[in-house]
Amino acid sequence: MSVLAPRRSTLPGFGLTMGLTLTWLSLIVLIPLAGLFVRSTELSLEQFWGIVTSRRTLSALKISFGLSFAAALVNLVMGTIVVWALVRYRFPGRRLFDAIVDVPFALPTAVAGVALTSLFAQKGWLGAPLAALGIKVAFTPLGIFIAMIFIGIPFVVRTVQPVLIDLDPEIEEAAASLGASRWHIVTKVILPSLMPALLTGFALAFARAVGEYGSVIFIAGNLPNVSEIAPLLIVIRLSEFRYADATAIAVVMLVVAFVIIFAVNRLQRWAQAQASS
Repeated sequence: MSVLAPRRSTLPGFGLTMGLTLTWLSLIVLIPLAGLFVRSTELSLEQFWGIVTSRRTLSALKISFGLSFAAALVNLVMGTIVVWALVRYRFPGRRLFDAIVDVPFALPTAVAGVALTSLFAQKGWLGAPLAALGIKVAFTPLGIFIAMIFIGIPFVVRTVQPVLIDLDPEIEEAAASLGASRWHIVTKVILPSLMPALLTGFALAFARAVGEYGSVIFIAGNLPNVSEIAPLLIVIRLSEFRYADATAIAVVMLVVAFVIIFAVNRLQRWAQAQASS
């Protein structure tokens, strides 16, 4: 009777692996974030509250989080349509369009900002016809919104694409053979399977838009209380040597972003549980 040898893992044991994981995450993520909170303790509660509730700060936070959330919603819808076309249809130039999706990943953010500003300026290719209709894009919050959509759409597409590729078309055919309409197939069969990936793509697109700086400042106009984003306000406070003010704004951004992403992750877990049940 032969005795099977214990299965050896490619990676080191749990203790060593977990130790390396915690050390690396601490050095890269936890310690810098802890330093941010420690620096904010230089301010009294009254000073901290005064900074984060000032009109300029609240306006910048509202623009950053509000437009990021709206841009992530647009990317959620349009990104899903793009994924559907790329996965379910074969057409000339499909591989080219598939590669174009990754351009915002590879393009330097400053280059993207300059390109979008040139395109949507009042004399630009798209800005001129829009200006004729009374719509101004460059140097307005609308320009910020468009820049956030530009940099966020690859996150939705690349997150949902592999899940849709793995989704067996036979499931849809079985539903159709049982008399389900196309709308019911989409809402009852396809979307529940894609929902965890959709929520992940939404969270990634939102997080990227909140922290975006280079592609936004060129097209934003950067007017206080009008088109000034929170990351730019942090940079301005740093250039003014008001480090505590910059830290306070950064702490608020971190906490709000964490709460929203945590809520999205909880929704993602719920969607996964619903899909598997």
